[in-house]
Amino acid sequence: MVDPIVLAAFVPAALALNFTPGADMMFCLGQGVRSGPHAAWAASAGISLGSMIHVLMAGAGLSALVASVPFAFDVIRWVGVGYLLWLAFHAMRASGRPPRGDPAPRGHAFRAGLLVNLTNPKVILFVLAFVPQFVVPEAGPVWAQFAIFGAIIAGCGFIVNGVVGVFAGSIGPRLARGSRVLDWLTAGIFAALAGRLALLEKA
Repeated sequence: MVDPIVLAAFVPAALALNFTPGADMMFCLGQGVRSGPHAAWAASAGISLGSMIHVLMAGAGLSALVASVPFAFDVIRWVGVGYLLWLAFHAMRASGRPPRGDPAPRGHAFRAGLLVNLTNPKVILFVLAFVPQFVVPEAGPVWAQFAIFGAIIAGCGFIVNGVVGVFAGSIGPRLARGSRVLDWLTAGIFAALAGRLALLEKA
């Protein structure tokens, strides 16, 4: 369905994409620092699901429609800014670190990672510019090729962002004596991501 030569070119490109520091990686870093490796992996899983949804939407043509409507782009962008600022505010208000092993932080991290990814309109534009370059209509159903490429991007991203979050989580215990340091560090990461998204331009 996907030409092996095309696939061989796509995988390194997908890895390079995921190794490039960005909002997703920083979000997993923040989750790892404050809530530990389990939350980091959960956030990475949510982000990967969001990436897969973006690619499938692109294959269905929905992302192209959103990208062509400036109003829709701005609505998605400001929803993302608001959500990240809410996370930053919540982190600052937190009185302490969530207990390790508690499933609640993992579920929250998964949902947060999914929403952060889905409300980043830059991902929509990137997917529209990146994935179609590797799609060959003569090779089979276009939607199936998008699904395969999306699974590769999501899988690579899950591993890369998860490992970054786990590494960040390893420094968490060193800061555990001052939980406010963790709270403010996490809040700073979320606020920085919100500022980055607020200054984002469509071009």
